Amino acid sequence: MRYIDIKHTDPYFNLALEEYLLKHSDDDEYFVLWRNEPCIVVGKNQNTLSEINVDYVNENKIKVVRRQTGGGAVFHDFGNLNFTFIVKDDGRSFTDFKKFVKPIIGALNELGVKAEFSGRNDLLIEGKKFSGNAQCKYKHRVMHHGTLLFSSDIVNLSDALISKPIKFSDKAVKSVYSRITNISNYLDDSLSVIDFKNKIFEYVTRHEEDKKITYLSDEEIRYIEDLRESKYSTWEWNFGKSPKYNFFNEKKFKGGTIEINIEVKNGFMKEVKIFGDFFGVKDVCEIERALKGKKHKKDAIISELNEFNIDEYFLNISFDEIVSVFI
Repeated sequence: MRYIDIKHTDPYFNLALEEYLLKHSDDDEYFVLWRNEPCIVVGKNQNTLSEINVDYVNENKIKVVRRQTGGGAVFHDFGNLNFTFIVKDDGRSFTDFKKFVKPIIGALNELGVKAEFSGRNDLLIEGKKFSGNAQCKYKHRVMHHGTLLFSSDIVNLSDALISKPIKFSDKAVKSVYSRITNISNYLDDSLSVIDFKNKIFEYVTRHEEDKKITYLSDEEIRYIEDLRESKYSTWEWNFGKSPKYNFFNEKKFKGGTIEINIEVKNGFMKEVKIFGDFFGVKDVCEIERALKGKKHKKDAIISELNEFNIDEYFLNISFDEIVSVFI
């Protein structure tokens, strides 16, 4: 097994790294430890917009990226350590989550922290979640990865993932939020997240003949950067891959109430209907037609609405107020 310490903290790069190791590298097995700058990572089968607090994400310039595995959305920051196993499938690995979290539990026990596996994919300390795990399979290989909340900002974590699900009607996988905690709260001795990472590496490699921790080669980095640019940093992957959904929103302004109904498929607005008790000298069906076929994305919506004199369609309702109803 190859043990890799990842210095990159760009989430687009790190999710591309996992795909590279799983699908495009040789048949080696891997154990990888990595961290991300503040970001939200959504599950493969989720509707991204219904999982995130869009306003908070935009205001704080938080990256959002879709991963290869299922499960729910998670918030990463520098206080969260991520681990990844990629192994040859022995016919049992894909259903055996305990196999992969066992060394994590063992390392924590040595640090005086009693952790336990719970449910289908969580690790708990005193009944509180500090790790969520997910898996996927590609040909004859299995990838298992998980989060380890060590010293994460719990407030940011909560704020970033507060969405408004009443706006969405879809069949996408929904996140289930639990009481969470940080590992650092239970340590007798103070450790940094880097110290903790080194403890995990030491435990996992203890009985290996080749304990060398390796880094990515220049060639590997170039390949991963290409995958980052072509896939993991794109709107098409992170938002456009969301399952079909219907979006509904209603807001009341000085000039009246506006209700928006949008049918979205592959991230594009297939049908747009605008209702309300507002006044306007022109018919909003012109705006509906203009938005049809465009991305359900703030920038795209603003670009289209800029072609209209909004006052002629919505009396006493500002441009920014109109935009806010669409997201």
